[in-house]
Amino acid sequence: MADAFMSDFATRAIAERLFFGYRAFTGDADRVLASRGLGRAHHRALYFIERAGSIPVHELLATLGITKQALTRVLRELMEARLVERRRDPTDGRRGILTLTNAGRALELSLLHAQKARIESALQDAGPSGSAAVHAFLEALMEPDDRERIGTSL
Repeated sequence: MADAFMSDFATRAIAERLFFGYRAFTGDADRVLASRGLGRAHHRALYFIERAGSIPVHELLATLGITKQALTRVLRELMEARLVERRRDPTDGRRGILTLTNAGRALELSLLHAQKARIESALQDAGPSGSAAVHAFLEALMEPDDRERIGTSL
């Protein structure tokens, strides 16, 4: 039981660090995205399409955990900006496969680099065992099904 393990004060202290850490972490990429009229939903789509190399629309939908309507809007905007291409699945013409264009890959990489320095600095400040502890903590926060979706390399 959580109450027996941590006080409300300790829980709030962690929650605040997560809130402010997330705001800083996403803020680095948000500034790059805003200059192109894009937001965090676009960033998440670009990230997971790049990570997969190519991904069926239904898999991206499941990974992002958003509505089909929300994903349709995001994909339309990314395709209009020529950052994402949608092709028919050669094995099932009813399904779409998403890939990043060269411009999409360049943007996704710039977003990654915008966040990389902050991650590296935080892990350095956390000390030698900090990286493993951060990975373990964040994975423990995830829903079990989402743990299967993450990359395994550290």
